[in-house]
Amino acid sequence: MRIKGNGIPDIIQFKRLLRDRGLKTTPQRSAVHEAMGNLVHAGADDVAAWITEHGSVRVSPASVYNILTLLADLGIYGRRSARGGKMIFDARVAPHLHLYDTQSETWRDLEDEELMRWVEGHLKGRRYRGYRIDGFEVQLLCHPTRRGPLGKA
Repeated sequence: MRIKGNGIPDIIQFKRLLRDRGLKTTPQRSAVHEAMGNLVHAGADDVAAWITEHGSVRVSPASVYNILTLLADLGIYGRRSARGGKMIFDARVAPHLHLYDTQSETWRDLEDEELMRWVEGHLKGRRYRGYRIDGFEVQLLCHPTRRGPLGKA
């Protein structure tokens, strides 16, 4: 399925992704997806807090973590580790780059098509003895400057 727009499945696409994998769309799964659509990069505690503040369904942080893990295992979301081992889930699974702010420990998507093309081109056809490349992730470690994140004052 091709995801349009910002790369995050809308609710109809999300329901179809679940159905295609033999899963039902529960109110809890829908609430987690709504939260991830707003947060984009988040840990289970962040998602649970968003649902508590904005959602209409009750779901425990443990259930949120289980739902996020299931959705990541199915390839609906991505996941990565932040410093300290905290698991962060990513609502965008299409190949993209990240800026990881080492001070605030937050993630931002970085749109740099030239760098993506270079990395893809560099890896295309490469062989590493004993390994098959499944994909790649690029994260740039950074910290804010005096001018602010991404040059904003």
